[in-house]
Amino acid sequence: MEVRGTQWEQMGEQDRGVEPVSSPLTTHVLDTASGSPARSPCLRLSRLEVHGQQWMELGNSYPDPDGRCPGLLPPGQMKAGTYKLFFDTEGSWRKRGQESFYPYVEVVFTITNETHEVHVPLLLSPWFYITYHGS
Repeated sequence: MEVRGTQWEQMGEQDRGVEPVSSPLTTHVLDTASGSPARSPCLRLSRLEVHGQQWMELGNSYPDPDGRCPGLLPPGQMKAGTYKLFFDTEGSWRKRGQESFYPYVEVVFTITNETHEVHVPLLLSPWFYITYHGS
């Protein structure tokens, strides 16, 4: 699963039309090596479809200057099921002239109640990552 070189990745934030949109599913990417928000890892959201057990891509995003990804999932689109957030960490570190032990991070989680908001933060460095169910 490689996302480098995609048209989405090559566009600037202004070209992508990134605007804050309320979403029941959020993430926050923090660069623990520098102590600042991570602004460049491309991420992809997918949902596991029950029939056929295939991942269906729901969208792509980049963190904003605060490391948050607004509008991951439009309101009313969340349903119970298994989701995956894919972060292109290698591409992000390469842009900064660093190598990374992890070429990508996949966070797979289950949503059981579609009326609750879900926050899935990612704390990231070139050598480790941590994720948890935030609030």
